[in-house]
Amino acid sequence: MSKRDYYKVLGVNRDASPEEIRKAYRKLARQYHPDVNKSPDAEQKFKEATEAYEVLRDSGKRANYDRFGTADPGAAGAGFDGATGGADFGFNDIFDMFFGGRRANPNAPRQGADLEYRLTVSFKDAVFGKDMELTIPRTETCSTCHGNGAKPGTHPETCSECRGTGQSESIQSTPFGRIVNKRICQQCGGTGNIIREKCGDCKGSGKVKKRKKIQVNIPPGIDEGKQLRIAGEGEPGVNGGPPGDLYILIQIKRHDFFKRSGDDITCELPITFVQAGLGDEVVVPTLDGKKAKMKIPAGTQTGAEFRLRGKGVPRLYGNGQGDQRVKVKVVTPTNMTEEQKQTLREFGQLSGDYISEQNNSFFDKMKRAFTSD
Repeated sequence: MSKRDYYKVLGVNRDASPEEIRKAYRKLARQYHPDVNKSPDAEQKFKEATEAYEVLRDSGKRANYDRFGTADPGAAGAGFDGATGGADFGFNDIFDMFFGGRRANPNAPRQGADLEYRLTVSFKDAVFGKDMELTIPRTETCSTCHGNGAKPGTHPETCSECRGTGQSESIQSTPFGRIVNKRICQQCGGTGNIIREKCGDCKGSGKVKKRKKIQVNIPPGIDEGKQLRIAGEGEPGVNGGPPGDLYILIQIKRHDFFKRSGDDITCELPITFVQAGLGDEVVVPTLDGKKAKMKIPAGTQTGAEFRLRGKGVPRLYGNGQGDQRVKVKVVTPTNMTEEQKQTLREFGQLSGDYISEQNNSFFDKMKRAFTSD
């Protein structure tokens, strides 16, 4: 193995602090570890850096090295040949070295899961808003055992395998030193506790399914697909963590007469041929129950659209509201009396319109067209 200057191997000054030495080694280890770097000389450089770090990180070995140019016999251990004196790495150090972070503690507080509830409201309630009481199914802390999962009168015991840490350790010797692996304890499942007698209500989980009533304000102007967030009404947290949130997804029922287009309300109003031709003032129903008057100009065509200002949807979390758009549809009269028909004939003649009152069907007309000479 190369006996280059250990300080040069790590790229640090001779007066470097232990933290600077550690950072320098971690950088080289990430760069040359054989599992990461497949170049031919990567393994040799990794071993060389590890040997240098093993000596310089120990104050006694470093003092001997600075004084004599080498550590005391055996100070560097058997190195990578004997695999007994290598660096003692923790699993978290290796994880941090290659992935930039540390494995989460299984007993650390965690926020509870979020919940989603689909709420169907009427068209009118979506427009004008409404205060509602909802019954939400969710998980809550067991009131019998207060969340510890043990039968009343008993208590959870600290796990003898992991001593309450929720993690078990195993040490493995490798050509690169000893690696300490930390895993979730199999005996307690990572909780750190053993429950000998489980609570009869929650069966040892510390949580039970319940239905909770909550008050919800549906704001005026809410639209289909919008979500309302109710903070803290989700699933309870784990290990003392905060609860999750409740998200209410809004769905809106269809209305028989009105439709919505953004902040406007639309509707279709039938009018007679006479109203369309001569003009009229009509009464239009509105969503708030109040009837509004609207003028139909003479000569209005079917499909014409008129606006009732301020009769639409309130702007969500804003000021003002949209309009009500009224589309008129001219209704053709049916089952007219002879007198009514005669009046229309006279109107047609005055207008210069040619009126054919033959009652032959379409197929009769086609037949004559093909059989005539």
